[in-house]
Amino acid sequence: MQISQTVRNTITLRVPLSFPARFPFRLPSLLQTITILIVVLVSLPLVYLVVRALGAGQEGLEYLLNIRTLNVVVNSLLLTAAVVTAAALIGIPFAWLTTRTNLPLRRFWLVGGLLTLVIPSYIGAMMYIAAFGPRGLLQSLLEPLGITEIPSIYGFWGAFLAITLFTYPYVVLPVRAALLNMDPALEESARSLGLSRWKVFFRITLPQLRPALASGMLLTALYTLSDFGAVSLMKYDAFTRVIYMQYTSSFDRHRAAILSLVLVAVTVGLIVLERRAASKHRNYRIGVGCQRQIAPTPLGKWRVPALIFCGTLVLVGVVTPVAVLGFWFINGAGEKSVELLQPALNTISAGGVTALVVGLVALPPALLSTRTGSRFNRWLVQFAYLGNVLPGLVVALALVFFAANYLPALYQTFPMLILGYSTRFLPLSIGTTSSALTQINPRFEEIGRSMGLRPWQVMLRITAPLARGGILAGMALVFLSAMKELPTTLLLSPTGFETLPTEIWTAHAQVQMSRLGGPSLLLIVVSALSLFIMLRQEKN
Repeated sequence: MQISQTVRNTITLRVPLSFPARFPFRLPSLLQTITILIVVLVSLPLVYLVVRALGAGQEGLEYLLNIRTLNVVVNSLLLTAAVVTAAALIGIPFAWLTTRTNLPLRRFWLVGGLLTLVIPSYIGAMMYIAAFGPRGLLQSLLEPLGITEIPSIYGFWGAFLAITLFTYPYVVLPVRAALLNMDPALEESARSLGLSRWKVFFRITLPQLRPALASGMLLTALYTLSDFGAVSLMKYDAFTRVIYMQYTSSFDRHRAAILSLVLVAVTVGLIVLERRAASKHRNYRIGVGCQRQIAPTPLGKWRVPALIFCGTLVLVGVVTPVAVLGFWFINGAGEKSVELLQPALNTISAGGVTALVVGLVALPPALLSTRTGSRFNRWLVQFAYLGNVLPGLVVALALVFFAANYLPALYQTFPMLILGYSTRFLPLSIGTTSSALTQINPRFEEIGRSMGLRPWQVMLRITAPLARGGILAGMALVFLSAMKELPTTLLLSPTGFETLPTEIWTAHAQVQMSRLGGPSLLLIVVSALSLFIMLRQEKN
């Protein structure tokens, strides 16, 4: 899953803005109407789940209390807790090393470490199985030494490794942003009082990172709970794998809906806990004035361990998967690579259309939440974030049900695929757009209205250009997320509409590893463009 509103809220100070009484009444009403329509659309999956679950009756309750169902819940929570903890332990030092120290080539390590963000977890899981599996490349290298089999990577540890190495950037990004925006005067004052560097970090720096860290850990938890590819390939019975098996193997929609509602309840609980924790802490500067950067901390004797730490992350998270893919690509270059042009164009077109649609649709709720003081409007916008709670598998199943029963003309069509992507990733764009709008002084818009501009003209000529950075960042995130999305693509793609994720999944299902290299490498390269767009404007 993607930078959500909670991450952006830790990076910038959210100041509720209220327009004066002369603000035209029609525009808020129009924004409210559009937002209500958006909420209705994104609520369809939740309505579907409730209807399906209630249809199970007493049998559904018995299934909910079954020991196997409880095992699925425990497995998912255990995996989530382990991944979140590991991501924090990796993300905090990596963000600090690439932000506050004189680490050699720190920009290189930053980009290399964040590149794991563009590698889908299912591709990473495939590569780790091929490299470290019982009969993988590592075992073949050790076979001359008499080692005929190595421990199995399947199960909890395989899923933990694959998801952790591709989610720790969700902790790095907000923590790094908080470190860059932090006022160095507090740390300098602590140092002048005789505190060592380690005490300054634990007593001054780390407490200020709590909101950003909580947001990053929440994103990691949401991604872990909604991940489908890694847990399926590693054969670990988490929520998404069991839901998919119930839907495809057992054809039991009621049980799948019950498990999905449990998953929704768990994710909502995590969001509530994170927001309560983050609301007690603030990491923005209180005063105004010029912002200066803190002097880099010399690593000294820790330089070599720091380089080993960063090098290991890049080696295991980026180099190993890309090397395995490159090996397969070379071996199967003449078999399937020529046919990748159309899947690549389909992937880019679907991601691009989704980014454009979501970028436009996210503007009304973002304006409603930041430009009106109504509590009802703020709660209304919060309901638009339901797509961020629901896994792609659940969203896809719900849309398949509604399309097949009520809108058969849209069943397995391109617009339905775009609707699935948009429902899933709309919160990413709302969050970044809202954060950009909170940084715009409302006086600019008031001046435009005082000069005779109509509300829609103020929005197009003043508000949108000033918020362009946040809008484009949200669109880049949506583009990146849509191109990597697997379960939504598998269930909603039109017949014959092949994309890079479906090509990869089909090749793996048919055990044709020589076909995996081309589409996987191409997907990674195209996805990396979104990351470079997000990092391009960063000064440090």
